[in-house]
Amino acid sequence: MIRVLIADDSAFMRKVLSDLFKGQSDFEVVGTAVNGQDAIEKVKRFQPDVLTLDVIMPIMNGLDALAIIMEQCPLPVVMISSATQKGTNETIRALALGAVDFVSKAGGAISKIDTIKDEILSKCRLAAKAHARKNLSAAANKPLVYKPKPSFEEPATRRIEVKRRTGLVLGQKPTINRVPNTTAPVRKIIPGTGKKLVTIGTSTGGPQALQAVITRLPGNLPCGVVVVQHMPAGFTKSLADRLNSISEIAVKEAENDEIIKPGQVYIAPGNYHLRIAPAIGGERKIILSQEPPVGNHRPAVNVMFDSAAQFGRDLVSVIMTGMGADGCEGMKKIKATGGYSIAQDENSCVVYGMPKAVVDAGLADEVRPLNKIAEAIVDAVRR
Repeated sequence: MIRVLIADDSAFMRKVLSDLFKGQSDFEVVGTAVNGQDAIEKVKRFQPDVLTLDVIMPIMNGLDALAIIMEQCPLPVVMISSATQKGTNETIRALALGAVDFVSKAGGAISKIDTIKDEILSKCRLAAKAHARKNLSAAANKPLVYKPKPSFEEPATRRIEVKRRTGLVLGQKPTINRVPNTTAPVRKIIPGTGKKLVTIGTSTGGPQALQAVITRLPGNLPCGVVVVQHMPAGFTKSLADRLNSISEIAVKEAENDEIIKPGQVYIAPGNYHLRIAPAIGGERKIILSQEPPVGNHRPAVNVMFDSAAQFGRDLVSVIMTGMGADGCEGMKKIKATGGYSIAQDENSCVVYGMPKAVVDAGLADEVRPLNKIAEAIVDAVRR
């Protein structure tokens, strides 16, 4: 039984949503709240499995309430609001704060619930399976600074100091902060050009995870980063703009035929597959298309990973929180050509699906908690 709490300032919507959930054999309505402050109090009192939360409410709005709830008593939250329309900042902020998903009310506050009832039920059922995480404040995580490997031309005293710090002198063994993978298949190593590329795939819980990772990437990262986040058309531009405003590294929504530049993050636009292709002068470029969905996704992580596998050991690929197994097949090709893989660990995932598929297949070179993934990316780029 999924115990749900409904928070909405509209008495009509509270009644309609209550009747909708009560008509289902797997839901139980444990209470309703009329504003954000009321929602916080009743979350603590009833400890529901899922909270549906409006955005625009008196006394305390839904976003302010969500920030407090995800800090003090995190649980799966689905935003149901006329304010979560296509591409709005409210939607992106709610997802960054830790909401699992959102549903846009059709026609404003007095909604025609029949047009969205199946979506509400489906998303609340999926949310109930998610692992709620405390909100990760970007301000609390100081961005990393990219430091290249010591040059062979550096003074011998400097090289000795580096070796001392890394434990490579006096018979010491170096410390390697990664989870070794002993089951990965034998890889065909393709010679690298020395020009790295980072690819990241994520889905449910991804906006919050991306905020935790991208805000810590250094602005001087000497390679480009390409991201596929499962998200409908209209939202990825707002996501990119928000991340760009709070990150040292530049972030934008990807464009067709765009050359991938160092120190730049490119997010695949919703409803477009993204591929990476060689370009003149050893560059790489982005190719967008609206070919049929792959595994019900467009963009699909597998499509991006498949195209990136050709760059062999120049590639660092990351798989993060998300439902299903999108990215696993592409990661097999990446590993076969010598690419390096990083997977988010189970404890820090909202949904441990996509990373689990990669880890279970023996394809992960490292398994890291969310707060260590940016560091793992920088370390991998330095190799």
